[in-house]
Amino acid sequence: MRASQPWHQFASPPRNPPWNRSRRTQSPRALAIDTPLRRATRRDPTAKMPHDEHAPDETSTNPSADVEMTEEASSAPHHDGTADGTELALASEESAVPTRKSFTTYLQSPIVNLLVGQGDEQTLLAAHQALLVQSPYFETACQGFVDDGSPRQIELPDMDLDTVGSFLEFLYTGEYFPKKLPGQRVLESDPSLPAVDDTGVHLLKHARLYTLAEKFGMKNLRTLASSKIHCVNSTAKGEITYARYVYANTGNDDKTVRAPIASFWATRSHTLRAEAEDEFKALCLEYPQFGYDVLTRVLDDKLKRERNEKMHPATGSGRKRARHSSGGGSNA
Repeated sequence: MRASQPWHQFASPPRNPPWNRSRRTQSPRALAIDTPLRRATRRDPTAKMPHDEHAPDETSTNPSADVEMTEEASSAPHHDGTADGTELALASEESAVPTRKSFTTYLQSPIVNLLVGQGDEQTLLAAHQALLVQSPYFETACQGFVDDGSPRQIELPDMDLDTVGSFLEFLYTGEYFPKKLPGQRVLESDPSLPAVDDTGVHLLKHARLYTLAEKFGMKNLRTLASSKIHCVNSTAKGEITYARYVYANTGNDDKTVRAPIASFWATRSHTLRAEAEDEFKALCLEYPQFGYDVLTRVLDDKLKRERNEKMHPATGSGRKRARHSSGGGSNA
């Protein structure tokens, strides 16, 4: 332990004598220690500080403790609480920023074989596992794979080949054909299909992709497919085919595609039924929920119109009030 010496005995005064140190960097105890009277106390254990009259003399029993505390206080770095909090907040924000995964990383992942269909129509497709596992369905399926060189294969016997192809196109590009034209509610033309959907083939493409996205847990794809359904130009028979597929492959709690179908037929059934009356009747008998949804929408629209008419009656529709003569005679 170094012996305490008055500062004037040094060749030059210390650059940071204890009494010049900032009070922000020292505790009250350290300030009390580094005073001439305290140093005198350390030299003469019998001397006491004025404020130590009723306190035990710590310096007389352990003078080295005060010296060591002073050295620790002088060597402790200065920290500002506000600055530290800001730095911690910035550090946490930086750590929370997700890192972007390079597309090359996806392409370097293992290849997974997809067997689509059954029998002679079964087709083999391939995709990178890192892209497939974006779907909870495929993430679960890929958990059983092991890195022993055995083939990674998933069977999709009940899936439509074109629908799975569009699903893979979406995984790799974020879109699928036909795309929506910018700023319009129109899709790209498909030379292989008629411009007007008379058979429902246009609508079925997006409807199948919607139900597949529902099964695979791909919300973005489901939203995209639903938006494209409203861009198809179809006929009554095409709408019947589409409605039959939707009611056969979606639950009663589905509001995304079932509700627009019911609304479509509720507002156009009086004109479209003549074009496909037999098909419309068969659909109502085959799926009573379809007929119920359409009827409910018709009644709801009727009640809404009646309510609006009561709140905003048309001009001239109100009955005239009877006028009474000044003499109390009969009405004019």
